[in-house]
Amino acid sequence: MADIHIQFTLFSAFYSPLISTMTGGFLEDEGLSYDWSVATPGTSAISALEDGTAQVVQSTISQGFNRLEKGKPNSAKHFALINDMDGFFITSRQPDADFNWSSLEGAEVLVHHGGQPMTMFTFACHKAGIDIDKIKIIDAGNAKEMDAAFRRGEGQYIHQQGPSPQQLEADGQGYVVAALGPVIESCAFSSLAAIPDWLETDHGKAFCRAYQRTRNYMNETSAAEIAAAQKPLFPHTDEAVLAECIKAYQKMGCWPRSMDITDKGYDAMLDIFAYDGKITTRHAYDAVCVRL
Repeated sequence: MADIHIQFTLFSAFYSPLISTMTGGFLEDEGLSYDWSVATPGTSAISALEDGTAQVVQSTISQGFNRLEKGKPNSAKHFALINDMDGFFITSRQPDADFNWSSLEGAEVLVHHGGQPMTMFTFACHKAGIDIDKIKIIDAGNAKEMDAAFRRGEGQYIHQQGPSPQQLEADGQGYVVAALGPVIESCAFSSLAAIPDWLETDHGKAFCRAYQRTRNYMNETSAAEIAAAQKPLFPHTDEAVLAECIKAYQKMGCWPRSMDITDKGYDAMLDIFAYDGKITTRHAYDAVCVRL
C-alpha cells in the first residue's frame, strides 16, 4: 500500500507543481511511496480526503467557499498554493497579432462552464472592460467536448486551460491570442487540500518538504526538462507542446517559489467570487485554509 494517495480534480499541465512532485522524484527523495488518480467527473476530490482514500488533493479555495455557503464547515483545509494566477487561454480560429479583448464582443466564444472557470472568465471580462453580455457564449460541454467542437468548426474563439490551446496551435487549428492570468492578476487560483491532522504526521511533513523543493525546481528548471519528465503522464500531448505550455506558465509567474496561500491571494479570490455573486459574505481565511 502506498504511503500517500494524491487525487487531482482536473489533470493538466497547469498543475505541474503537483505533477512534478511525482515525476521529479521529490516524493521518493523523502522516502514516500505514492499513487494517484483523477476524481470522477461530478465527484469532489475532497470526498477522497474525507473517506481516507486520498491524503492530498488538487482543489481550489472556492470549494471551501461553496461548502460554507451551504452552511457546512470544512473538514479538509487548503494548505499550499499551486497556481498564483488563472491558467486559461483564449484561442482564436484566425491569426490576430493585434488581438484586443473587445474582439470577443459580438463573437461566438466556447467558454468553459465549470463553476470557477466561468466565474474567472466573467471577472476577466470585467477587468478587461468589456461587456460579457455582448459575447455569444457557447456551452459545448466539458473540456474534451469543447475541444472537439472547436476542431469541428464551432465558434470563433475558445477558452481553455493548457496544454489544450498549445496543442490546437501545434495542430494548425487555432492561434493562442490571450491569457486570462495577467488580466485578472495574482490570486490563489488553485491549491492543495488535506485533513489538518494528517499534515502533522511524518508523512504529511515529508510531503510538504517534497512539495517545497518542487516549487524551487519549477523556477530553476527549463520547461523542456520538466516536460520530458512529465511526458509519460501526458500520452496524448506532444512533448514540445507540453514544454511550450509549461514555459508559458513559467513566464506568467503562475508558480512562485513560496507554497504559502497568502492573505492577499485569498482576498483576491473573495473579490472575484463576490463580484460574480457566488458568496454572500467574506469568509474567514481560517475557515478555508490552514497556515503551516
